[in-house]
Amino acid sequence: MFVWARETRWCRLFQGSLLLLTLLGVDACTLTAAEPERFEFEEQHMGMPFRIVLYAESAAIANDAAKAAFSRIEALNLTLSDYEPESEVNRLSATAGTSQKVPLSDDLRTILLQAQELSQKSDGAFDVTIGPAVRLWRQARRRKVMPKEADLKAAAALVDFRQLQFGPENKTVEMLRKGQRIDLGGIAVGYAVDEAMKILKTKGVTSALLDGSGDIAVSLPPPGESGWKIGVAPSEQDKAPTQYLLLTNAAVTTSGDAFQFVELGGKRYSHIVDPRTGLGLTDRLSATVVAPTCIVADSYATAACILGLEKGSALIDSVPEAAVLIVRQTAEGVDAHRTHRWVKYVAPAAK
Repeated sequence: MFVWARETRWCRLFQGSLLLLTLLGVDACTLTAAEPERFEFEEQHMGMPFRIVLYAESAAIANDAAKAAFSRIEALNLTLSDYEPESEVNRLSATAGTSQKVPLSDDLRTILLQAQELSQKSDGAFDVTIGPAVRLWRQARRRKVMPKEADLKAAAALVDFRQLQFGPENKTVEMLRKGQRIDLGGIAVGYAVDEAMKILKTKGVTSALLDGSGDIAVSLPPPGESGWKIGVAPSEQDKAPTQYLLLTNAAVTTSGDAFQFVELGGKRYSHIVDPRTGLGLTDRLSATVVAPTCIVADSYATAACILGLEKGSALIDSVPEAAVLIVRQTAEGVDAHRTHRWVKYVAPAAK
């Protein structure tokens, strides 16, 4: 929306044409841009809902931008999803242990390099070669049956990010260990959200929120607002947020077991699998990470859950402008810990 100062400047810039406009019966100072309108879109991609809220000058601009953003997400799914038989990531996994040096697309290269960096920083708490262990836990959740001990050990033995060997200039990668599989479940959605946001910007949309089932990125605020107000995901299902963030050009993601878990033998296991053990997490913990990009918020939130309170907080503190809220359910109640940057993102209390 044009504020008065900008309208006045517009009149000064075009004062040479003011006489002609007056003769035509037009007041030059009324020719201001239309205030952007709010538009909302939702589509299913990657097995989950993706929602876009954006501000644009017309429905045509909004529709074109949203369509292009969703198309980018759909294309990425065909590259990154292990549910798609012919996806690039599945074709790569099929070469494990065959000595093949596989050429990488720009998208898969970017994600794998980001993942490898986090694997190094987290001492293996984040590892995209976790595919065999994740498959076991998917079956366990579906069948409500604990995987066999021998199967767990065999899957865990295949998880090792060091067994990905990149070629010159990182243009190729070789999976050294036979039976390894790549799983990008803790990073792909964040990357897709970032890429879709880039598409919106190329379409002239500079004020938007993009939500990939809880992986959220925002650009500039809505007209007249100082930021996007986003509720922090509660640690229990069917609960309303008790605190809110105010974000601009940032991303936020919550990882934890509030919505995806399985109870086996009287014990609750998270869908988040620890690459170092091959087991679903049993610690009732969630991590909400604010970061400059959604790929960082997504992947680092997963790593923080696996590392736990102290090491997880230290990991997030190592990222410029990042912050984390870690909430742990204990026998004594709820224990919440915030890193020092968290306060800068908290929305002011309503008056």
